[in-house]
Amino acid sequence: MPFRHRLLAASVAVMWGLNFLAIDASLGHFPPFFLVALRFAIIAVPTLLLVPRPRVPVRWLVGYGVGFGILQFTFLYWGMAVGMPAGLASLVLQASGPFTVVLGATFLRERVGARQVAGVLVAVAGLTVVGWQQAQTAALLPFLLTLAGALGWAIGNIANRQARPENPLHLTLWMSVVPPVPMLAVALVVEGPARIVGSLTSFDEPGAVGALVGLAYTVVVGTVLGSGAWTWLMARHPAGVVAPYSMLVPVVGMTAAWVVLGEQVSLLALAGGVLVVAGVLWGGARRRAAPPAQPATTPASAPVVIRG
Repeated sequence: MPFRHRLLAASVAVMWGLNFLAIDASLGHFPPFFLVALRFAIIAVPTLLLVPRPRVPVRWLVGYGVGFGILQFTFLYWGMAVGMPAGLASLVLQASGPFTVVLGATFLRERVGARQVAGVLVAVAGLTVVGWQQAQTAALLPFLLTLAGALGWAIGNIANRQARPENPLHLTLWMSVVPPVPMLAVALVVEGPARIVGSLTSFDEPGAVGALVGLAYTVVVGTVLGSGAWTWLMARHPAGVVAPYSMLVPVVGMTAAWVVLGEQVSLLALAGGVLVVAGVLWGGARRRAAPPAQPATTPASAPVVIRG
């Protein structure tokens, strides 16, 4: 990728890394399944009224909404609600990078170069180091739920790649139309109407303002800006080149969780974060083209023959 595209991908990682703090604040007030429905409904309503539907096959639009919207955030919010720390969640969710590379190579027949393989392996090694250090802070169920969310993100990446929208932002906005109705149905069944109504009528409780601010950040920055830029990149580059940049998210997420929430980060975990950054930058860097061969010097006394 060109440098400016790599810079954009890194900026998305910062947006999404800080998003875990916003999600943590929102989950302190809203039940998780209803929060998924609410998050996307806020975008879906004006989208249906104001934004033209992107000219992409419906199956890829729905696939993007199911993978990136429903599966990723249902399992992520569920995992965090039952005990997954925000910083560790930002780490485990980035398994979507290797998942996407594997799915892209398997189903899209995308060629994975040696540089990409090496970069992913280095980044995965960094994730493994950080995960090993942080694993004692989370039980097995939250970990598995968050890992399932990572697989959902990878499925969404593949559908996103196949859609190839003319306007990536329109695809991002219309993807948000898919989750609200099914997630509201799940919330009504699992969490119950009383809990949902209570979350909408108790804004005088401590933490309610922070929950609303977190929801606003998730909608505007995490979804519209972050996902819009990500979709734009995925439409222009192979999934296996763009997806590894998601591994920068835990570096931001864990640092922010340490500063704001007091989650501890060891020196070994920081070393793992450095490996993640190095692997992403190496795997996503564009190899310099070899300079063209210079023609042999022709002696001044020899005639130059041009053959037709």
